[in-house]
Amino acid sequence: MGILVSRISFNKLNIEQITELVKMETEYIVSNNPVSGEEEKMSSTLKKFLLIVNGTMLAIGNCGGPLIQRLYFLKGGKGVWISSFLQTAGWPFIIFPLFVSYIHRRSKNAGSTKLYYITPRLFIACAVIGVLTGLDDFLAAYGVSLLPVSTSALIIATQLGFTAGFAYVLVKQKFTPFTVNAIFLLSIGAVVLVLHASSDRPPHETNGQYLSGFFMTLGASALYGFVLPLIELTYKKANQTITYTLVMEMQLVISFFATAFCTTGMLLHKDFAAIPREASEFELGKAKYYVVLMVNAIFWQLFFMGAVGVVFCGSSLLSGIIIATLLPVTETLAVFFYHEKFRVEKGISLVLSLWGFMFYFYGELQRNKKKKQTSELAVT
Repeated sequence: MGILVSRISFNKLNIEQITELVKMETEYIVSNNPVSGEEEKMSSTLKKFLLIVNGTMLAIGNCGGPLIQRLYFLKGGKGVWISSFLQTAGWPFIIFPLFVSYIHRRSKNAGSTKLYYITPRLFIACAVIGVLTGLDDFLAAYGVSLLPVSTSALIIATQLGFTAGFAYVLVKQKFTPFTVNAIFLLSIGAVVLVLHASSDRPPHETNGQYLSGFFMTLGASALYGFVLPLIELTYKKANQTITYTLVMEMQLVISFFATAFCTTGMLLHKDFAAIPREASEFELGKAKYYVVLMVNAIFWQLFFMGAVGVVFCGSSLLSGIIIATLLPVTETLAVFFYHEKFRVEKGISLVLSLWGFMFYFYGELQRNKKKKQTSELAVT
C-alpha cells in the first residue's frame, strides 16, 4: 500500500485514482490470504447452526460409540488394538464433505481454487495430536474391554475436570460463576456414580483386571481432557483464517495419524490375521461381525468430528461439558440394551448433570447478553 501511495501524488488524487487504489489493495490482500478470498467470514447464524450440527454428531458418537464398542467385546471380540483402530478408521468419510466444499468454492470463484488450506505447520501440529489421540483410543478401548459401559462412562465423565484445568492453562479459559457451578454439579454427578462403581464389576474378572481397566480408562479421560484444549490452542496459533473446511482438513490429518498409530499396534500384535477368526467365532454371526466393526467406526468418527467442531464453534470446555452431560444418557442406553443395573445414584447423577448443563448455558446466555449491551453502548 505504501508503494502505491508513493507513486501517486497525493494532491492529484481523484475519485478514479482512489477507486483504483482501493481495488489494487484489495486484490493484494486477497492474493496473500486465499482463505479469506474464497470463504467469507462465517456469520453468527451459520456458526450457531454448525454448533448444533456438531453437537448432535458429538452426542450420537458419544452415546453410540461405547455401546457398539462394548458389544464387540461382549459377543466374542478380543482385539483391543482392533477396537482402538476402529475409533478413527472412519477418517475417509471426511473426504466427501471436503469434496463438496471444494466444488462449492469452485462454483463461487471463477479463478483458481485451492485444493486444501492446511499449512505444513498445522499439518505437523495435527500429526502430533493424532498420535496422542491414537494413544487415547488404545487406553479407552482397553478400559471398555474390561468394564461395563456404565462404569467406563462414569470414569470418562472425569474428563470435564481435566478439560477445564488444561483449558485454563493452555488457552486461558475464563470461568464465570455459572461455569464453575456447572463443572461442580457435573463432577458431583460422576462422584455419586463412582461411589457405587465396584458393584458393577463383571463376575468373571479379577480385582487386578478391574483395576487395570479402571486406571486405563482414567488415563484416557485425562489424555483427551488435554487433547481438546490442545486443539483449541492450535486454532489460536494457526496464523491463518480458521474456516470449517480447514477444521475438517485438520480432523482428517488427526484421524489419519491416530489410525496409523493403532495400525502399528495391530501389526505388532498380528491382529489383522485374527480378524477372520474372530468373525467366524462371533456370537452374532460372521456378517454381523463386520457390520459391528463398520458401525463402530462410523459412530466414533461422528464423535471426533463433532468434538473438534464444537471446539471450533464454541470452546474445548463446551465440548467437555456436552460429553459429561451425555453420561446419564449413555448409562440409560446401557441399562436398556445390556440390562445393566440402574440404581438410585444413576437417577441422581442424571438430575445433577442436567442441572449443571442448564447452569452452563444460562451463564452463556447472560454473558452474550452483557457483551451485546456493551457493544451497543460502545457504538452509541
